[in-house]
Amino acid sequence: MTATDRSLELINTAAQAAADKLAHDIIAYDVSDVLSITDAFLLASAPNDRQVKSIVDEIEERLNKELDAKPVRREGDREARWVLLDYVDIVVHVQHSEERVFYALERLWKDCPELELPADAKATRGKAAEHAKLQEAEDAGLGGELR
Repeated sequence: MTATDRSLELINTAAQAAADKLAHDIIAYDVSDVLSITDAFLLASAPNDRQVKSIVDEIEERLNKELDAKPVRREGDREARWVLLDYVDIVVHVQHSEERVFYALERLWKDCPELELPADAKATRGKAAEHAKLQEAEDAGLGGELR
């Protein structure tokens, strides 16, 4: 079994929406062979709660407007550390960068085929590590000024 055309359409639209809101490390997996409840997972992350919310809102708005799709379930909204949007055909996980590292969903799904994503989404790979390095450098700079 492989992801359906509808799943791929949802994944690509959601990935583009996430990329437009500057999500980090967007990746999608075809989980249809190992899970009966959904065809595909989309993972994305952001360095702060506000951006997580912004990405989630954009994904929801775009899927609704462009593909007439509404999530049957939305979880994790209040804390905005890990928001899950369940569209039945696909499940979208938008995580705070710290949660993404801690839970390492990629490790769980690494044996599943990776789905092709729009170029903008692919370009987000490695952005979390880049952001962490910049943050470290900034923090080191601030530490020096505080002494």
